[in-house]
Amino acid sequence: MDPLLVITPQGLYCPQGDFFIDPWAKVHRAVITHAHADHARAGHQYYLCHTDSAPLLKLRLGESIQVQTLGYGEVLNVRGVHISFYPSGHVIGAAQVSISYQGQVWVVSGDYKVVDDGLTPAFEPVRCHVFVSESTFGLPVYHWAPQEILQRRLVQWVHDVRGRGQIPVLIGYSLGKAQRLLHMLKDEALSCWLHPAIYAIHEALLAHQPALARKLPPVQLFQPPGNRKALQDGVLLIPPAARESKWLDRLEPCVTGYCSGWMQIRGRARQQTADAAFAISDHADWPGLIAAIEATQAEEVWVTHGYAHTLARYLREEKHLHAIDIQSPFTEETEE
Repeated sequence: MDPLLVITPQGLYCPQGDFFIDPWAKVHRAVITHAHADHARAGHQYYLCHTDSAPLLKLRLGESIQVQTLGYGEVLNVRGVHISFYPSGHVIGAAQVSISYQGQVWVVSGDYKVVDDGLTPAFEPVRCHVFVSESTFGLPVYHWAPQEILQRRLVQWVHDVRGRGQIPVLIGYSLGKAQRLLHMLKDEALSCWLHPAIYAIHEALLAHQPALARKLPPVQLFQPPGNRKALQDGVLLIPPAARESKWLDRLEPCVTGYCSGWMQIRGRARQQTADAAFAISDHADWPGLIAAIEATQAEEVWVTHGYAHTLARYLREEKHLHAIDIQSPFTEETEE
């Protein structure tokens, strides 16, 4: 039987359904796992995504894009191929894409994490014949601390910085990481100020899902260069791209905390020149990747995005799975 996905210069293509999943170049029909830039690119004629990703795609790619949506568990029939979405646990609106045709079931995970962060719908393993897995942190050195410990460290650091009369500045991606940090801080009676890039996504999410307000603290827009006095009783969240901005000098004394899975490695943490580092990731760590792959009971695994060669080799040699690593334009530094 012909495979349901083939690798093309544009990315993963389903010939039976005539669509691509997270294509790398402009295509006619694109199924999108989530709204991060390395998965959702501009220029496609038609987009299919989870309902909660649609406002984010429009915010990032333009209101005029043609978007069709599905909820988790709903099914769309495209030329006999059944497409359905399941939670990946990565960021709000993120989904695994299940495609089935004539008894075959293939699942493309997109990005995923197996820890339930209390904000994003938790990862749901889907039994399949072939599983396409990410491997952003596909090395044994990556092993996250439990969620409650990460939260306790973060909260204590914020209060310690404020106790010294300094301003805590948390650095994290605008979609996913920022919302997770806010959720961790929601019970701390802090004023949470957001850089415009994070604030725009926050507003888009709440406009689409008002119920999210119960899981997040009240926030305020911080418009650089801003007023340092307004930050005296709170915390500021900024994206990585803003950390080198000159306006941060006007907030001194401030203390920066970089929040990323890459901070698990001390050398990588030092490269970021932040004052503190928190290994908080929206991707699965090494044991999480292995557990997720095993839960699918897949007979074949395709590994992409990150340390694909290492993870695929481990799956072949230690788990005795038919596993291959596939090339993509993205290696390590994906939005997380």
